[in-house]
Amino acid sequence: MLTIYGVYRSRASRNYWLAGELGLPFACVPVIQAYRLEDAQAADAPLNTQSPEFLAVNPTGLIPCIDDGGFVMTESLAINLYLARKHGGPLSGQTITEEAEMLQWTMWAATEVEPHSVKIIMLRDPAVLASEQGRMTIRAANKALKKCFERFDAHLAATGHVVGDRFTVADLNLAEVFRYAMSQTALFDAAPNVKAWLERCQARPAFKAMMEARSGEPE
Repeated sequence: MLTIYGVYRSRASRNYWLAGELGLPFACVPVIQAYRLEDAQAADAPLNTQSPEFLAVNPTGLIPCIDDGGFVMTESLAINLYLARKHGGPLSGQTITEEAEMLQWTMWAATEVEPHSVKIIMLRDPAVLASEQGRMTIRAANKALKKCFERFDAHLAATGHVVGDRFTVADLNLAEVFRYAMSQTALFDAAPNVKAWLERCQARPAFKAMMEARSGEPE
């Protein structure tokens, strides 16, 4: 049995979405981020990333984390590549070249896109956005992301997918990274292929089911 550690309002959302796409049965252990709690060490604190029970599973104290029949793994995007490879089907690479492309694009998203897109979602507080520092951070993130959007838009022009001519784990991984930047509508309007691709990804039943579960958790 696959066990996924992490609340839906975290990067674990990527793993819950993929499990849904693959039709995998799984157990959910809703570990919450310690920084979201007033006192993560309090006796009545919910299971969190500083809880001894979780640290016994993942000493890094980060979510998500999976236990797949005794194999413990961290890093959400890598977890998805592993699960897709293990269970096969159209979401996985059908050739070694496709597998390499999926790894390449996932690494690109993690190193070139997410460092900037995550700043956008972390600055959702209106008070922060109203500050000069907040506005400067958003402008810098948009400037960096503009080149990423341009490159990805040109890539999607051919088939509308990250790898091959179908939805794969690479689309899912990148869709979750690009989701962080959704509030920056100008970026998507300037990259119509990216905008249409993300809309298609998020129209999938497994994504909607994941987001419904996510919305049921406290912010």
